[in-house]
Amino acid sequence: MRHITALILVLMLVALPGCKYFKGKKLFGGKKADTMAVWQARQDSIRVADSIRVIQERLEAIEAARLDSIRRAEEQKAWELQHKYNIIVGSFITPQYARDHVETYRQKGYENVRIIEMVGGRFELVSAEAHENLRTAIPRLQYFQENEELGAWIYVLR
Repeated sequence: MRHITALILVLMLVALPGCKYFKGKKLFGGKKADTMAVWQARQDSIRVADSIRVIQERLEAIEAARLDSIRRAEEQKAWELQHKYNIIVGSFITPQYARDHVETYRQKGYENVRIIEMVGGRFELVSAEAHENLRTAIPRLQYFQENEELGAWIYVLR
């Protein structure tokens, strides 16, 4: 039995080429993995994951903005259906003047002051109040013409 073991050992030493063979196969102390390459691969994967996360956040922000825009448009349409008759206290081509006029009326205590864009025109109209029907709008228009703005008028949303 000893002879067979010794014979196998001698055959292995003769048949297999030397240490370079084992090092190439990385069986006994072969070349270690390049730590810099491993580190760079890890950094690349982190960078890719961060890029994907940033893009997902941007897409979510865009979707949220789109949904918010749709919601505001629906609210505006619902408001226009309920408040068809608007008492206009100023009309301006310059948007900043319209915003300033809105602030003036808010300081006077009017809460529902808003800017309406004129259909088919480039004016921005400042509406102090809005009403569902003409019966309630006419007495309020007379009040505005007597007490607030002589040139107040009614604008009908269609």
